[in-house]
Formats: sequence, C-alpha cells, structure tokens
Amino acid sequence: MVHRQEPVSARPDGASPVRTCVGCRVRAADKKLLRVVLVDGDVVPDPRRRMPGRGAWIHPDQGCLALAEKRRAFTRAFKVLGVLGVDVVRAEIERLAGSGVGRPHTVEEDRKQVDPS
Repeated sequence: MVHRQEPVSARPDGASPVRTCVGCRVRAADKKLLRVVLVDGDVVPDPRRRMPGRGAWIHPDQGCLALAEKRRAFTRAFKVLGVLGVDVVRAEIERLAGSGVGRPHTVEEDRKQVDPS
C-alpha cells in the first residue's frame, strides 16, 4: 500500500499529471506523451485526449513505438488478446517528428536528478 504525505489534489501549481510510456517505461509529464486508444482493433492517436475508453501513453518517438510493439505493450495496456494495428500511430509519430514537435527523448533527461552530497 502506498502512503502519501499529501493528497493527490495538492499538486504544486502548474504541475501536470505524470504518466508512463508503454514503450520505454519512463515516467514523464503527460504533455510530453501521446495518448492512444483502441478503436476497432487498431491503436489510434488521441491528441485531444478526449476519446472514450482505456488509454495508453507513449513518447512520440519511433524507438518507443518499436519497444512497445516488441514487448506487446499495447495488448497488455488495453487488456485484449491478439495483434493490434499500429499503422495510424506510426504515421502520427512520423508526422510529429517531421514538424519538430515530437523530438526524440533521452532517458537521462527524464530521470530524476539526485544530489550527490
């Protein structure tokens, strides 16, 4: 059981929710991740974050998408069996990469900084 020292709603001003990428398993602010949902057996992007149903989060990076496919993370995240199509998500990530919005992330920049003293 997790014991919190402060309620979840007591987030500092301006702090956004933290989500975990299903590909690389790195936690990041939800603004850095792309929400995807399952529609008729295909994984589709939800850039407005308004589509109904269970969602999963992924960095807008081809490497994270490849990891998610290799690990079968989408079937686990959506709690379904079988192969899911990710072509629409792949096209969206390529589009974002071409516009410069979804720059590839590095694990080092997402990790917490620890004071060495």
